[in-house]
Amino acid sequence: MKVRFWGVRGSIAVPGRETVEFGGNTSCLELRFGKKDRLIIIDAGTGIRPLGDHLAENDLPKGPIKTEIFITHTHWDHIIGFPFFQPIYIEGTQLKVYGPITFEEDTIEDVMGNLLRYRYFPVLHGELKADIDYFPLGECEMDLGDGITLRTKYLNHPLLCLGYRFEFKGKVLCTAFDTEPFRNVFSVDTNAPDYDPVASKKGEEAVREENQKLLDFFRGADILIHDCQYTQKEYFSSKIGWGHSYFEHAIHSALEAGVKKIVLFHHDPPRTDQELFALEKRCYEYMENQSTLEIVVAREGMEILL
Repeated sequence: MKVRFWGVRGSIAVPGRETVEFGGNTSCLELRFGKKDRLIIIDAGTGIRPLGDHLAENDLPKGPIKTEIFITHTHWDHIIGFPFFQPIYIEGTQLKVYGPITFEEDTIEDVMGNLLRYRYFPVLHGELKADIDYFPLGECEMDLGDGITLRTKYLNHPLLCLGYRFEFKGKVLCTAFDTEPFRNVFSVDTNAPDYDPVASKKGEEAVREENQKLLDFFRGADILIHDCQYTQKEYFSSKIGWGHSYFEHAIHSALEAGVKKIVLFHHDPPRTDQELFALEKRCYEYMENQSTLEIVVAREGMEILL
């Protein structure tokens, strides 16, 4: 199994001189499996545009492109690159797009299709030459063929967001994009006017249960790619409830779940290369002599082989 990072930013693309080292494109991963070189893509942020160009140049000469895209959720930074994905304009392309059930009126097909309307884009979805099928996903287990199995898990984000756990030949890659620790939504302050001891206790129980489910989902992963948009100071000062994590939480989750390598992902748009280098150094210092857990800060173009 091989993973290549085509986009590692969160929220919005940030090209420029201050983001050259870590990259400015938003979420997109390329996975390759086994001797068949089976291709699976996670998310369609702006990073899917250069990935599409790469596929057209390197894969298309071998035959029509056939792949699946697993969308974690439909916020802009995870889907906005889809209209610029070159293979959808190439006849013979076979594409399956999977995305989370959100229990709203629009399906994953509606959301992705609406990106290609004249209101937003000069080409209509119906004019695409690729053969595209859409599939809604909830929490489930799937046999993807070729020895690949997938398990999904809802994360903690303002819009329902799926984590993906791919298993292949005894190796496990797990994603947790756009998530934050579950927290008690009921007041725990006994002096607060809205304090309800029963609700507060039930809330604490639910929080423990949901956070434990996530740890079980990560359990024993060879690679965990985890949201780390904020620092702890940023998170607790003003970002609680925004649906993103801080690096201390991500690292502790990996430790508790017995993960071998954690890749810190979904960098905040204002974060410059120099700030990310400093964050990387802080992570190494934070973990010095504490564990065998390997910590990597995601970079655009980075490849990891399992």
